[in-house]
Amino acid sequence: MNTTNEKIGQLIAQIRQERGLTQAEFAKKLNTSQSAVNRMEHGKQNLSLETMGRISDVLNKQLISLGSGAVNLRIEGGHELSGEITLKTSKNAAVGLLCASLLNYGVTKFLNFPRIEEVYRIIEVLESIGVQVKWTNGNNLEIRRPEKLKLDKMNADAARKTRSVLMMMGPLMHDYENFQIPYAGGCKLGSRTVAPHLYALEEFGVDIVATKGYYDVTVNKKSADRVILYEAGDTVTENALFAAARTPGETVIEFGTTNYMVQDVAFFLQKLGVKVEFGRGTSIKVTGVSHIKKNVTYSPAEDPIEAMFFTSAAITTNSEITIRRVPIQFMSLELLKLKKMGVSYDMGERYKADNGRTDLVDVTIHKHNGKLKALTEKIHSAAYPGINADNLPYFVPIAAVAHGRTLIHDWMYENRAIYYTEMTKVGMQVELADPHRLYIQGPTKFSKADVVCPPALRPASLLLIGMLAAPGISTLRNVYTINRGYEDLAERLNSLGASIQVFHEF
Repeated sequence: MNTTNEKIGQLIAQIRQERGLTQAEFAKKLNTSQSAVNRMEHGKQNLSLETMGRISDVLNKQLISLGSGAVNLRIEGGHELSGEITLKTSKNAAVGLLCASLLNYGVTKFLNFPRIEEVYRIIEVLESIGVQVKWTNGNNLEIRRPEKLKLDKMNADAARKTRSVLMMMGPLMHDYENFQIPYAGGCKLGSRTVAPHLYALEEFGVDIVATKGYYDVTVNKKSADRVILYEAGDTVTENALFAAARTPGETVIEFGTTNYMVQDVAFFLQKLGVKVEFGRGTSIKVTGVSHIKKNVTYSPAEDPIEAMFFTSAAITTNSEITIRRVPIQFMSLELLKLKKMGVSYDMGERYKADNGRTDLVDVTIHKHNGKLKALTEKIHSAAYPGINADNLPYFVPIAAVAHGRTLIHDWMYENRAIYYTEMTKVGMQVELADPHRLYIQGPTKFSKADVVCPPALRPASLLLIGMLAAPGISTLRNVYTINRGYEDLAERLNSLGASIQVFHEF
């Protein structure tokens, strides 16, 4: 039997299962029979490059690479969107929750979990150190950590593709006196310092030294009592929560955030028996426990950044769509700014997310017919409750369809505003004032383009929005960056009337 065919078949079966497809469903998408799929997955059928390409496109996963191996999108723009879309659960909450699961020696079950590349990378890291991770019933996830982890076997390649791996330091410090974490990767957004993580964990007796390619972590655990965070960041707040969660007694975290992903992590910790209280201002009080072994089930709330993506896509293409399950607490200021620009929308009654805590609403964005006006004030992000830093980019294409000149101030990241200038390739008028500020002159006549994605998630997805508005055929190349944060995005946009094809290069 052909060993190569067997290996390819096993890979196809694994990815199919990761995507939550049965053999019959996969066969239908591939326009073949279930018996043919069964033969493929058991290595009993020779596969041509054309067949491999079709399989890759259906699974949205590169299987072989003879050239660049990039996953690309071909977009026929200029179509009006319509209908309704239901949001997926939050990518940023998901990666924090995966790291938080290391605190628990019981069985952790997450419901309605996003199947995205960033989640897959953290799962690969967890599996490499001995954690059992299994997808069940589509998007549900079951996690079992062993008594002893194999930290020396950590998958460094997967770890270096995501900054989220930094959040493993907080959970691991409770059980290991010495370990290594590979340097964190992810989006290339300038010098995103890890110093706040190091300073926060120092308060709990953790010493972190950067060596070649790794952080060497030494733990002499102690109570922290009161921790003042060096920076009001979301992931550093989560790391501090993890450190406090299994440190017996009371810890007060100052200058943390209470952003959506931090709240989801806190709600999960509460289910584990950790007392987490959000105080006035930026204070979070944690009463930790020494050991956690509980069988728990938790479902994260929906993604406000995805809500803003679809809002931006609707406005930029002058479309009317309904976005269901919007976490309104983390979108209300964005919607107010849009209202002042002239955007009309309807909002339904509030109801609870599956976590029982987060308020959701259904929002219908109406057509503006070219009547939007630029805000006279700059648009900028701030720590919650300001405009979310990941929502700010989606004002860029919106500003392009408004009459007047808009100033976007993206102070948080050194390079991200520079990436916004890529939007000139789809016809926008963008003037970069400095590495943090840019002016956008509208309205814009979008034009088709052939562009390689920049190495940052939000700027890459802006190009997709611009191409949706541009008449003609555009090509967006190497969309791995977008797949890090969005699940089945092309298919979901197509359900709203877009015309997007996924294709691979070999």
